[in-house]
Amino acid sequence: MPKNESEKSPRPKRVAVLAENVYEDLEAWYPILRLREAGIEVRVIGPEKGVVYESKHGYALPSDMAIASAKASAFDGVVIPGGYAPDKMRRNKAMVKFVRDVFQQGGLVASICHGPWMMCEADILRGRRFTSVGAIKTDCINAGGTYEDKEVVVDGNLVTSRTPPDLPAMMRACLEFLNSKD
Repeated sequence: MPKNESEKSPRPKRVAVLAENVYEDLEAWYPILRLREAGIEVRVIGPEKGVVYESKHGYALPSDMAIASAKASAFDGVVIPGGYAPDKMRRNKAMVKFVRDVFQQGGLVASICHGPWMMCEADILRGRRFTSVGAIKTDCINAGGTYEDKEVVVDGNLVTSRTPPDLPAMMRACLEFLNSKD
């Protein structure tokens, strides 16, 4: 007997991890593995599908999807890894729009290190608290954010962290946010 609408199982949670060359290894792979471990579907989204993006140390990150085919409404959140990749990502209008759209629909927007550069470009830091690597702190303040030097800062659906040693705290906050949406 077919299930009726009220008996259908909910779609598993889905989170995008943005990819571009020169990403910081741990800042992409740690979130990917933690999210998968928690039963969350992860899609690696780059400028192109099926391209292998390389980290600062040459570690491969293959993309599952091209940003042009990614719809924010199909995702519960996005993770923006750091390294120098966000400087490339923020020049990609489709990536910036995706981050803004996820934010506006109330989904998780998490970033670490240089990742908040994407938040600046998407104009979603204005009036919000954040943390980041010190090198971009002034850029983010100039984009309207309020800096806090903490391992993780949660402000609504924004979760930010500074550097790889902060990843455990960042991912606990991300999973807490995602689990609160059940």
